[in-house]
Amino acid sequence: MPLIHGALELPSVLVDDYNNETRERGAFVGDKINKQSFQAKLHDWREVLRGYCEDPLGKNLAEPISKKKMDAIFDPKDVVSMGLAISAVEDFSRDFADVVTKFLSFKPWAKTERIVVGGGFRDSRAGELAIARTMMILRAAGTDVTLAPIAHHPDDAGLIGSVHLMPSWMLKGHNAILAVDIGGTNIRAGIVEFERQKNLIGDARVTASDIWRHADDQPSRSAAIARLVAMLEELLSKAGKLKLAPLIGIACPGIINPDGAIERGAHNLPGGNWESDHFNLPSAVAKAIPTIGGHETFVMMHNDAVVQGLSQLPLMRDVSRWGVMTIGTGLGNARFTNRKPSSE
Repeated sequence: MPLIHGALELPSVLVDDYNNETRERGAFVGDKINKQSFQAKLHDWREVLRGYCEDPLGKNLAEPISKKKMDAIFDPKDVVSMGLAISAVEDFSRDFADVVTKFLSFKPWAKTERIVVGGGFRDSRAGELAIARTMMILRAAGTDVTLAPIAHHPDDAGLIGSVHLMPSWMLKGHNAILAVDIGGTNIRAGIVEFERQKNLIGDARVTASDIWRHADDQPSRSAAIARLVAMLEELLSKAGKLKLAPLIGIACPGIINPDGAIERGAHNLPGGNWESDHFNLPSAVAKAIPTIGGHETFVMMHNDAVVQGLSQLPLMRDVSRWGVMTIGTGLGNARFTNRKPSSE
């Protein structure tokens, strides 16, 4: 049975919108919400601070601030560091609130009740505070939407969400899948174990994983695929007594066509043209790993923000319309409407 990549109708949700690229004055609406923009705001406030006292982040303004170093300035005992951190968070949060407000004005995002926030920026003290402060700004302006940090670590969420791509007919007799998250810096692969609740997937967790920082190696596209296949084969050998479904879920940036081709948005992926008419990632993976547990391998690929958002699905049963925004190198986004569970 053929599976549809980038599907807008999934077992538990409808995907109303994803990878929204609406522009304003020539720029993507979400351009001012990413890790680089927060660093820029921090830079500006450091320049102000240097006019009257020592910069707690060091002498080199041009050096990017690591997550560990950034988290350290949220020190309640150091009012200067805390003042610097709060100033940057406040500016970022106001921009974030503006972006959320604009997204809510888009037709596919109308009546959104909750937005979960993921991506690398969420996994920082600055990110957590920015999410809370942005929600306060929105509520003060009369915007009735809830913002919440994604529950799983963003690295795990990018794998866990793949279980919700799986059709219900594949659930029976299985309790785990292989999943992949391909990004502009890293490729992650893992085994995701899940619990079945009637015809729905309940709790899911990553039980084994591997990560490759391909940005350090700058491989060709074919070398990157070969490394990914090797990671998956190693995970297969670690599956033990788990009952792996014959499915590999892939999260990938960009617009994903039904045949698995990447229409656009994959420009940050390693070496070579991933959007070529002559290249199909799901087909390449299925060819390299033709069977799992004696059954033909199915590969399902979707946008990375969609997949990360789907990891939150078990916690979204109390709302009907919800979205995800992932803050990293850029702003990933997707909007969902929950489907009524079938009576199977």
